[in-house]
Amino acid sequence: MNGPQITRLSGDRLHLHHGPIDLILWAEGRRRAQAYHQAIARFDGLLEELVAELPVLRSPDPAPLRGVIAQSMAVAVTPFRPAFITPMAAVAGAVADAVLAAMCQGTNLTRAYANNGGDIAVHLATGQSLTAAMLGAGSSQLTLKYDHPARGIATSGWGGRSLSRGIADSVTVVARTAAMADAAATMIANAVHLGEHPAITRRPARDVKADSDLGNILVTTAVGTLTRTEITRALNNGYAAAQTYADKGLIAGAALFLHSQSCTLGTLSLVKDPEYV
Repeated sequence: MNGPQITRLSGDRLHLHHGPIDLILWAEGRRRAQAYHQAIARFDGLLEELVAELPVLRSPDPAPLRGVIAQSMAVAVTPFRPAFITPMAAVAGAVADAVLAAMCQGTNLTRAYANNGGDIAVHLATGQSLTAAMLGAGSSQLTLKYDHPARGIATSGWGGRSLSRGIADSVTVVARTAAMADAAATMIANAVHLGEHPAITRRPARDVKADSDLGNILVTTAVGTLTRTEITRALNNGYAAAQTYADKGLIAGAALFLHSQSCTLGTLSLVKDPEYV
């Protein structure tokens, strides 16, 4: 495996890439250079830190974990049990949280984000807000505001980079942290389902990705034509799960998309002109 790659991008952004970790960072403030330096320092060795505990992180009942990011992954998924979930359901969000925390340490940034493949940790100083496009959701966007505690955005769905047991094109979740949003998006996307259906193809996760933490659990590999009634029923299943998590205080909002239909829950503020995060 090649080592970490660091690239400056247009718009004063920074790209950090190593193996499966693909971070786009942006910061606003006089100490942006310091923030990026701190992010690079935290990124060094981060993948190795996770790999060292990978077998435990792939377990639905993990032993105590040592690394700070690994521990935050475990904390994020615990509230969703006894349903099947491993700490890996929160890995992208937890990495984003950790790198953003490094960026913000002592830098007094006004706004910043760490976007790890669509799972985003956000920093907002007093009076600030940030608008982001929702992946796989056409022209839909959402806004986070400083006076609301949500600082994490995550998206999951059957056609994304992670495997899903459901049929949602995408589910975007807003929560207190990116790790919590990541775990919740995974679970809500799993809940958008119809059971056995001739238009839906599933295969054991190990057949799709040999090292998947889902093992022999069936995951969605294709979704064909569905009736409007079937789409509504599947979305209602996902909405019910999202409502349960919102009632428990685990998420602030969710947007669910399947074919031409969608539904939203909670405090998502939808706007027309995004600052594409």
